[in-house]
Amino acid sequence: MAQKYLIVQADFYAELAAAQRMGAESALEAAGALWDVISVPGALEIPGAIKMAADSPSHHYDGYIALGCVIRGETTHYDIVCNESARALMDLTVQHGLAIGNGILTVENAEQAWDRADINRKDKGGDAANAALRMASLASEFSVGAHR
Repeated sequence: MAQKYLIVQADFYAELAAAQRMGAESALEAAGALWDVISVPGALEIPGAIKMAADSPSHHYDGYIALGCVIRGETTHYDIVCNESARALMDLTVQHGLAIGNGILTVENAEQAWDRADINRKDKGGDAANAALRMASLASEFSVGAHR
């Protein structure tokens, strides 16, 4: 039976999210995996959505792929969003044994964002999917709780 993944994408920068999703979907397809996609408003909402999905009795995912982008602005809000979204994803990984590929881009400007999101350049969406695939494989090897 094919593994199934949940892509959670933050649509604050919708075109960047779509580019990242292309890379993630390509990697999942190459691995023979199935996937669902849900959208949330921004990067801070991604960990909450993953936790809701993991706790859902009607859904089963082998892993999760977090996709979004945070571009530095004029205030310290950038630091909060970057740090807290990463911390929350790490908490889900360590405390709940979830296999998560973190593809939340944290960049200085749109040029850096596109360089990382584009499937033909750095393809960080594909990298995040490959990380989730590998972590789900490890979870399976160790028989830990990543299969929720």
